[in-house]
Amino acid sequence: MRPTSGDNSRPAHLALLTLGLAALPVWGAEIGDLVEQRRSEAIAIASDLFDYAELGYQEVKSSTRLATYLDEHGFTITKGVAAMPTSFIASRGSGKPVIAILAEFDALPSLSQAAVPRRQPVVEQGPGHACGHHLFGSASATAGIAIAEWLSASGTTGTVRVYGTPAEEGGSGKVYMTRAGLFDDVDIALHWHPNDRNVAVPESSNGNKSARFTFRGIAAHAAASPHRGRSALDGVEAMNYMANLIREHMPSRARIHYIITHGGDAPNVVPERAQVYYYVRHPERDEVEVLFDRVVAAAEGAAMGTGTRMAYEVMHGNYPLLPNEVLAKAIYSEMLKLGGVSYDEAELEFAQAIRKSLFGNRLPLSTAGEVAPFEFRQKTGSTDVGDVSWNVPTAGFGAATWVPGTAAHSWQAVAAGGMSIGHKGMMLAAEVLAATARELYVNPKLVAAARTEFEQRRGADFVYRPLLGDRDPPLDYRR
Repeated sequence: MRPTSGDNSRPAHLALLTLGLAALPVWGAEIGDLVEQRRSEAIAIASDLFDYAELGYQEVKSSTRLATYLDEHGFTITKGVAAMPTSFIASRGSGKPVIAILAEFDALPSLSQAAVPRRQPVVEQGPGHACGHHLFGSASATAGIAIAEWLSASGTTGTVRVYGTPAEEGGSGKVYMTRAGLFDDVDIALHWHPNDRNVAVPESSNGNKSARFTFRGIAAHAAASPHRGRSALDGVEAMNYMANLIREHMPSRARIHYIITHGGDAPNVVPERAQVYYYVRHPERDEVEVLFDRVVAAAEGAAMGTGTRMAYEVMHGNYPLLPNEVLAKAIYSEMLKLGGVSYDEAELEFAQAIRKSLFGNRLPLSTAGEVAPFEFRQKTGSTDVGDVSWNVPTAGFGAATWVPGTAAHSWQAVAAGGMSIGHKGMMLAAEVLAATARELYVNPKLVAAARTEFEQRRGADFVYRPLLGDRDPPLDYRR
């Protein structure tokens, strides 16, 4: 990978001086080699997870594959934590600091796609890794192994933990881990995510709360006796209408999305049951709850007006990411040293074909070889990493595993993530994770500075209260 930067005004050596990073010991450079030694294993695991394409809380093979990989490299594995059968924590080393590496591995529904630059599902309406979590899990586990081997070889005190976190896509696996106190003794948490560019900046996101609203009415013949029926679908449609009216009168940074998951079974039967699934988002946790309550009020009014009954189940809830500039700078420094990824001739041909299919913003292909400038970013998406970030100093980054300009949750993301373009970005991510962790282990002042910023941003009066309440993990939410 060739060193390159999208911010020429901030050379790598100045970033090091600004951060006060420790001078690297002679053996410090070896950690990149330790990652590279695992390349074939990492790609094989990513390929297996790509083929498994398991949905949230159903990732039995994916979780086992990652846990076995870590077990074979000397990690102690604890499975099924926080009442989630596909979760695990893998630990190696001893003492402080304790650094957590987050690993995801769930797929998305209906986005099955072969690793080819045209729409070609492997299984019609089957799941696919449209957010690249097969790469996420493999890179994080590989980085964890490299870090553990470096700790052992260098005689450095510290513990590395890889957290196998299921069901990020709407299942909030990390929230249940956080609620169970599984990060309470962690000093730093690091993560990454597949992306269409290389970006390591302080960032926040939208908080998110979701629920399924189920309406129940009275069935009747839709032609012979409609007056005897009360349509549950009318309840859903009335709720959706009112929710859409709310859009004009909600904060501009807020988001509401919904899908009708069940609308009845036959046109000539007044629907006895109907259901709609809502997401509510905002950059501030308290505003998420305010807006969610307004959506609930719309559901209650819809039920009253249509003569139906309504009940709702909160499915998940995520805090917005709490930025940590100290950690972001440390990650950025390592990414600058490594640079982006370059395409060979076959990859360039693949990328050009993908690019022709993209709608909207089209970044130049050269973006994959650059590192984006260091500047705060407010993301409109959501992640259950948010809850972790309010409980332990946390930072992450994006690596170019997709063709520049590709949207997440698209077949184009699946396609690139299943071949060498995705694998190159994945290995870059593993190196950045490992190198950043190494710097944290040898520089206690950096860990302390990250903690100080974390406590200042969070506030002295902060009390963690999960948005999803005390509900158990929704293990069947994808069934």
